[in-house]
Amino acid sequence: MAEIATEIIGTAGVITLDKPETLNALTQDMVRVIADAIEKWRDDTSVRHVIIRASGGRAFSAGGDIRNLYVRGRSHYDATLEFFAEEYRLNVAIREYSKPYIALIDGIVMGGGVGVSVNGRYRVGTENIRFAMPEVGIGFFPDVGGTWFLPRFPGKYGHYCALTGARLKQDEAMATGVLTHTIAADGLAALFEALTETEDAAACLAERCGGSSTASSLPSQEAIDTCFNEKTVEGILRRLEATTGEHRDFCAATATTLRSKSPTSLKIALRQMQVGEKAAFRDCMKAEYRIVSRVLKGEDFYEGVRATIVDKDNAPQWRPSLLEDISTDDIDVYFAAPETGDLTFP
Repeated sequence: MAEIATEIIGTAGVITLDKPETLNALTQDMVRVIADAIEKWRDDTSVRHVIIRASGGRAFSAGGDIRNLYVRGRSHYDATLEFFAEEYRLNVAIREYSKPYIALIDGIVMGGGVGVSVNGRYRVGTENIRFAMPEVGIGFFPDVGGTWFLPRFPGKYGHYCALTGARLKQDEAMATGVLTHTIAADGLAALFEALTETEDAAACLAERCGGSSTASSLPSQEAIDTCFNEKTVEGILRRLEATTGEHRDFCAATATTLRSKSPTSLKIALRQMQVGEKAAFRDCMKAEYRIVSRVLKGEDFYEGVRATIVDKDNAPQWRPSLLEDISTDDIDVYFAAPETGDLTFP
């Protein structure tokens, strides 16, 4: 396929995302190619590890093919839901892969791109990385494993990222665990070459990359931990808007950001963080499949994509438009098993 390539180079199975005109947005065909490749390489003794990288320079992958999902979601519901099922199964396959799976991330990594990188064993990011899970801004939710990895960020930083779509740079990505290693962009080609020649990916990464960072690299951590420790979105907003002192401006800006997002998506995302804190990865993926099976039948996702990607008026009309009009029971429905059954795994 022109948009993705898989090959064996030396000791590595190499996956290259090659659709720079769409910022390497993942399509169903690309998901299938990746899934087939890693399954084929699982028992191939010549492949010591897998590398996933991207061409184009600006983005590793900016997410899924949202415009296509917007067009097909209502008219081809079953087929669209199957895309998510295949994507989520791929996320599980990557998380559980028996060989080292290494993502080389240079540029934007969001949504579906996060799913095929952050779920792997090693994540190497350059100074150009911009990580985000911005789905609540289009009436969706932080999926592709976000239910599992976001609650495992230090303190409540994952809650903050899930509800605001905040973008993380290299230091923040290391501090949260999005990255396991860092490297300068101009050293990425040499690292790739070395990885295709080594039998020991872990040793190669340790020798050539940086790999230390602490939660102290995270700005406004104290305010985030205090405000996002609330059990409801309404409570988080009250905390943010009542904050005074040195964090006042940050908290006020964060509250404004929250109020621009889909109220339903905000409540779903917060519930995800609460569910995911103690859940196993597969159970998190089952929860995400439950959620998406209902989001695709709703209104906010299509309205959010219309406003931000199609018409670009940036004025979505959320339904409901007020947090207080969404009850706990309303959100419970998104986390209940679909009539067609839960997501299954091979």
